[in-house]
Amino acid sequence: MSTHISQPALEQLFINARTHNAWQKREVSDSTLRELYDLMKMAPTSANCSPARLVFVRSDEAKAKLKPCLMEGNVEKTMSAPVCVIVGMDMQFYDQLPKLFPHADARSWFAGNDAAIQATAFRNSSLQGAYLIMAARALGLDCGPMSGFDAAAVEAAFFPEGHVKANFLINLGYGDATKVYPRSPRLAFDEACRIA
Repeated sequence: MSTHISQPALEQLFINARTHNAWQKREVSDSTLRELYDLMKMAPTSANCSPARLVFVRSDEAKAKLKPCLMEGNVEKTMSAPVCVIVGMDMQFYDQLPKLFPHADARSWFAGNDAAIQATAFRNSSLQGAYLIMAARALGLDCGPMSGFDAAAVEAAFFPEGHVKANFLINLGYGDATKVYPRSPRLAFDEACRIA
């Protein structure tokens, strides 16, 4: 049976966690990126489809490829981040379903059904990107998720095989808390929710 996690854990994951745009000059190691993925991959996706494909952009060469793909307002914070994660979505994810969902012929649910492929890849890679943010926070990292990039240019530069599409980006590292914007308001329960 699961138990309620501690208040400090809730604060780290949700309450005190912020979107970061400025970064400390601290590297994120390969072992941390592997640990991050190993946590993220355990979270649920529909039929365990796991369509996210990640590129951890860290080297100067990779950042030089990413830079012209970014909107002007996202260049500095991305180039100064230790890592920028490209969260892609594999539009051929269903080819992995015999391995990932072996107890049913789940591949047949998607093969040739473009609407189901598009919706499933987008929804579930978005979920996986959100799980990545939570896993990163659990490991003591900060995140700066964003849109604001030329998806076609990112795909040409990082997914030239053609079947992986760019969903969104997440800057990753150790944030500079002195440069965080004031927290914006959130909707109250009664403004966003109803119990039916």
